Amino acid sequence: MNVKLGKYNQLEVVKEVDFGVYLDGGDDGEILLPTRYVPEGCKPGDVLNVFLYLDNEERLIATTLQPLVQVDEFACLEVAWINEFGAFLNWGLMKDLFVPFREQKMKMQKGRKYIIHAHIDEDSYRIMASAKVEHYLSKEHPDYRLGQEVDILIWQKTDLGFKAIVENKFSGLLYDNEIFQPLEAGMRLKAYVKQVREDGKIDLVLQKLGAKKVDDFFQKCYYNILKIMKVSLH
Repeated sequence: MNVKLGKYNQLEVVKEVDFGVYLDGGDDGEILLPTRYVPEGCKPGDVLNVFLYLDNEERLIATTLQPLVQVDEFACLEVAWINEFGAFLNWGLMKDLFVPFREQKMKMQKGRKYIIHAHIDEDSYRIMASAKVEHYLSKEHPDYRLGQEVDILIWQKTDLGFKAIVENKFSGLLYDNEIFQPLEAGMRLKAYVKQVREDGKIDLVLQKLGAKKVDDFFQKCYYNILKIMKVSLH
């Protein structure tokens, strides 16, 4: 069994100690869940849903706290502190999330919030974040239908409107003339697919597409199919 760093894992309790319990990490050995996170009545044999990250000694450690972002996800996080190596973001855990200077678009400032992507650094095997989120968006062509509901994270303001990250994967755009509420980076909302362009970019709206618009679209498709069938019959 291989555990997933920066993700939730279902792990079995194998033994109790004075400072917590140890979980079966398979090939990665036993993983500590400190006392403060151990559920009441927990005993060996129980299976717990825990999040895994590295402590200050770079050892795998488990927690039942809920992080604000997992590996391979995007989020809007606040800078807790800065040192000579980079910025550290509050992501809801004891150890802050590191953003090296090379992964910052502009120098981050303490107390400000930024849209980031969390990932595992290939060289150090540490969980890190990057503000260069465009590098982590999927290059696949989205397969959404007209009017489909999607979860979005508001990313940044542009001349046309607001860029959004769609379903933790794709880039989308909300146009200014179709926005009827205040928006700001970091907001999580439901949106609806207005169009998927040939280049894979997604046009979004915040209002559910009217039933009439969707019906008209499918009616047009239906009539086109009937025309094709009529031609083929003749």
